[in-house]
Amino acid sequence: MAKKNFSRGLNSLLGEPEQLERPAEQAKPKAPKKEITKTSQIGTKEKEKRATFIVNEDLLEKMKLLAYWNRVLIKDIVNTAFEEHIARHEKMNGEIKQMPKN
Repeated sequence: MAKKNFSRGLNSLLGEPEQLERPAEQAKPKAPKKEITKTSQIGTKEKEKRATFIVNEDLLEKMKLLAYWNRVLIKDIVNTAFEEHIARHEKMNGEIKQMPKN
């Protein structure tokens, strides 16, 4: 009995799919390119910045669970928490002032 070769994958069994081309008017618009000036910016979108925080383990676990059950990214949970905290602070104390420049 000959040895079967499955290295070509499912397409070899089902046949090659027709190449679908999108018309130019339906093509996804490309986001403006973000200028990368630091390696920590790789993989981030416009107006995003990578940051490292030390956080309570129990809070992190709950954030991960919220992200899982709500089918969102942890960064979305964190951003929402930051936005809500800042909005609450500004409602009570007014707009947050810039730090003085030295």
